[in-house]
Amino acid sequence: MNGAQSDQIAVFDRQQVRRNRERAAAGFDGVDFLVREAADRLADRLQDVSRQFPNALDLGCHTGTLSDFVTGMNGIETLIQADLSWRMAAQAAEATGAAGRNRLAVAADEEWLPFKEESFELVLSNLSLHWVNDLPGALIQINRALKPDGLFLATMLGGETLKELREALALAEVELRDGLSPRVSPFADLRDAGALMQRAGFALPVIDSDTITVTYGNPLTLMQELRKMGEGNAVTERSRKPLGRDILMRAAELYQERHAGPDGRVPATFEILHLHGWAPHESQQKPLQPGSARNRLAAALESKEHSAGEKPNKR
Repeated sequence: MNGAQSDQIAVFDRQQVRRNRERAAAGFDGVDFLVREAADRLADRLQDVSRQFPNALDLGCHTGTLSDFVTGMNGIETLIQADLSWRMAAQAAEATGAAGRNRLAVAADEEWLPFKEESFELVLSNLSLHWVNDLPGALIQINRALKPDGLFLATMLGGETLKELREALALAEVELRDGLSPRVSPFADLRDAGALMQRAGFALPVIDSDTITVTYGNPLTLMQELRKMGEGNAVTERSRKPLGRDILMRAAELYQERHAGPDGRVPATFEILHLHGWAPHESQQKPLQPGSARNRLAAALESKEHSAGEKPNKR
């Protein structure tokens, strides 16, 4: 195992994350619409890269959803599918069938990757890394698992995700309990993700985001579906007391009052961050060193150049 973990507070209870995914595995294919949509978008970005990647890793594979989109793309010959939940990984293995001779599913923790350095030309991850405590450490391990000039492509949930639900639950709990417990997972924002990619040593990092809005007949249906997706609350500092029917119903009322459309349906926002970076290699483009420019900016602008600190004459 690679020991890239840094000492920091555990925001997420990883055992609870695993339990949530274990419970969700059997029925996940019935509620995988968000993972499938993100997988489709990730596959589109991979298709835009004119490179071949014989050995690939699908990190946080769920039940094998992403493999449905990328099998046969970009020269992928061997695809390792890894998930924190062994039940999810087992379902991914079952889904490979006879056509999956070069697809292997394993249970593995994103925070402690069991792969040798320089094992893959491509690492993919679809809507899984938002549950990682030490994201910088995980990204460093991913970088190490890539061969030089290997590609990392990932999606993860961003800071705007479930903002409506977070607001409604917070208001209801403050109103009825005079206190507040974290009920929805915190998510990284776009700027944080870019800084983390650079910190992990990826070359030519690109970070952007999409917003997917899903509508529901009522907020309670959204909450039920999140549990079925394995996205239930796993924040370490969460209250261990049951949420309570009174808070649930009040949160649903507030959600409906503040966000329902003319048709009575309520929106749920999911921000999808897209991470794109390369393992360093000497062949890659590098920024010019300061002072190495061959042409002067002043000449291009047909203006007079002044040295630092020199004040131009005023007229």
